[in-house]
Amino acid sequence: MTEQRTETTEPAETVAPTPTGQVVTEEPEPTTPVTPPVPPAPAKDRRVLRTVLRWTAAVAVFAAVGSATAFGITGMERTDVLGLRTESDGRWTYPTLSKPPLPSGSPQPFAPENKAEAHYADLRALLLPAPEGAVDDRALRGTDGWLAPKGFLAEFADKDERAELRQKFVDYGLRHIAARGWTTEDGTYTRIYLLHFDTGAVLDELIDDVAPFSAPGYRVRGTEISAMDPDFAELPWPAGFPRYAYAEAKPYGAEQVRQAHLAAGDVLGVVIQSRKGTAKAVPFQQTVTLQSQLLG
Repeated sequence: MTEQRTETTEPAETVAPTPTGQVVTEEPEPTTPVTPPVPPAPAKDRRVLRTVLRWTAAVAVFAAVGSATAFGITGMERTDVLGLRTESDGRWTYPTLSKPPLPSGSPQPFAPENKAEAHYADLRALLLPAPEGAVDDRALRGTDGWLAPKGFLAEFADKDERAELRQKFVDYGLRHIAARGWTTEDGTYTRIYLLHFDTGAVLDELIDDVAPFSAPGYRVRGTEISAMDPDFAELPWPAGFPRYAYAEAKPYGAEQVRQAHLAAGDVLGVVIQSRKGTAKAVPFQQTVTLQSQLLG
């Protein structure tokens, strides 16, 4: 847990809302595309079989899908823009978004002078709000808005993997976790976790273990085999940091799980959505994109 800053904050610059519910910021400078990390060798023998199955699932998914269809904002009709729910694609209606204030004199996380890529705003205020009509999951609020690590670790099925992650959080200096969750009318259960570390350099090392290219490094509860999400891979990406998205591969059980990991400077963002039957791609893409814009 980190100490809370008590410096006087200056009013946040109001971010002009758009019909999409997105955060409108200055157009970011072009960034060099991030080369996806090569999957590391399994750390333990117990993961060897699952790693092979994950790669097999990834190949099968790509063969079935062929290529994902990207969609952009330019030229869209108002009813087709992110943030507005339409009957055609199932997007959710989010409230107008704005970034929280920064302590006086503190830079934005990806400003040139912010070499550590640190987030100085209150992490709890960087969580994406629930969409219209959703039921809040109060259990994820934790104490004073901070969730204990065991609350996040409960997302993972394997006891040994939970212990391994817990130790990594100690080794890499996890400061605190902000979380939010909700369930929408169609039964989709969304959880968002923001894990705050000391610097972006620390997270650069951790992300290789948590989010390899082919499949997530740790198995989320309720899943068997997850692979890189082809529906997400080709989407336009407004944020200046890497993201890794996965979908549970068929055959899955009563529900499907989608998840994304966002390496946003010194903050690891984790978005998990599950739904009975199939977890829909569009609201997942929308939720991850909007959360990324708040972190950028």
